Order: sequence, then structure tokens, then C-alpha cells
Amino acid sequence: MSFFADNIRLLRGKKKISQAELAAKLIITRSAYAAYESGRIQPGPDILIKMSKYFNISIDLLLTVDIGKYPLEEMINLPNNRIILPIIVDQQGNNYIEIVTQTASMGYLKGFSDPEYIEGLSRMSLPFLGHGKYRAFVADGDSMPPFVDKTKVIGEYVEKLEDLKKGNKYIFVTLEGITFKTFVEKKGNTITVSADNSFYEPYDIASENILEIWKYINGILPKDYNLGYSNEVDLHQIIQELRKDIKVLNSKL
Repeated sequence: MSFFADNIRLLRGKKKISQAELAAKLIITRSAYAAYESGRIQPGPDILIKMSKYFNISIDLLLTVDIGKYPLEEMINLPNNRIILPIIVDQQGNNYIEIVTQTASMGYLKGFSDPEYIEGLSRMSLPFLGHGKYRAFVADGDSMPPFVDKTKVIGEYVEKLEDLKKGNKYIFVTLEGITFKTFVEKKGNTITVSADNSFYEPYDIASENILEIWKYINGILPKDYNLGYSNEVDLHQIIQELRKDIKVLNSKL
């Protein structure tokens, strides 16, 4: 919690309220709040939740990120009280596109909301995409069928589940991994998705397991792409998809 005291002091200053005023909003004494700002006492979960909601910043960022390094006006509010920051642009003002390779994908599941991790990713710029927040995910073997190995699959950030459109293709970042699927429908707390290959049945993903969603925009094939390659890997992709489906069924059972 090394950043927490400095973060809440900074955020309170930007709100231009006193310790006593903030303490009243949190329903605690001023002396208790002052102890949090000085770092003498660590707040419990209930107080952390209240602060997170008041400042509109996730608990994770309050505790682990030096917020003072990043302009608050450049933060993008995301669902579930999370934020992603900062937006990095090139000399023409176009947003850079971070590239998540297959080797970095497991780290991405943990670091997707960590600005230092995101800043450490490789980047590219595609001005023709226009303004928006884009990210590229690199397919590796059967990681994102039907895309072949080394394809850069580019997606535009989707803010909320309600923005999903039936029949559109998306990159879903879930607790289990990164997958490319077509959105079918939303049912309560789950969404139904399907693979491009009609051989597979659609399946559900619990909304609580979804970390991010990126709408498919474009794909950049590798320079050594072989037109005949995709046919050669169809059977391999089917086998791998079957293995994944069996794993999902086993976890449900």
C-alpha cells in the first residue's frame, strides 16, 4: 500500500475538499482519515470501497499505482469502476496501438489495468483507423482461430456489454484467456458466443469472468503468409477447439 496515502491526498486536493469534509462523506472521524493520509493506519475493505466509489478509481489503482504520474483528465472510465491509463499518441495525435503477443498474453490477464505494464508493450500506429482506443492481439498457432500464426488481430475497445451487436466479431479477454468469437446474445449475467466454424456449438461466458472486450476492426497477416496454410491447419484447429470445449464442460461439471 505504498502509494495509497499519497494517492488519496492528491485526489482529495483535486476535489478541493478538507479532510473533515471527506471524512464526513466516508462516515468516519477526521482523525481516522488523517491517519490514512499520513500512512499510519491502513483502512479496512469497507473504507477502501467507499473511497474507490467516491474518487471513481479502482481499489487496485489506489493501492498499487502512483496516480500522480498520470494526468487524471486522460484517464478513461471503464465498467466495474476500473480505469485504463494513459492514452499514448504519436506526433500526429493518433493513438498508438499496443501489441499483445502470445508470450505476453498471460501477463496481460493480470496487467491489463496496470499502466506500467501497458506502457511496456510494443506499439504501432495505424492512422487510417481514426480516433478511438485500439489494441492488437497476436495469434499464435491455434490461439485465435481462424487467424493464422503471427496475425495481428486489431480490436476497438468496447465500454459495456450493452454495446455488443449480434453477429459482430469480438476479442474477449476473460479470466481463462483471450479468444476471438462472434457475439450471439446476452442472457442475464452471461453472454453467448460462437466460433466461426459451424462445427462447434455456441457457449456461454459469465459476465463476471470478462475482463475486456475489443470489437474486431482489422487483421494484419504476417509477411510470410502462405495462402495454402489455412487449409492445412483446419483439422488442428478443430482438435484444439474440442479440447477447449471439453475443458469448459469439465469445469461446469
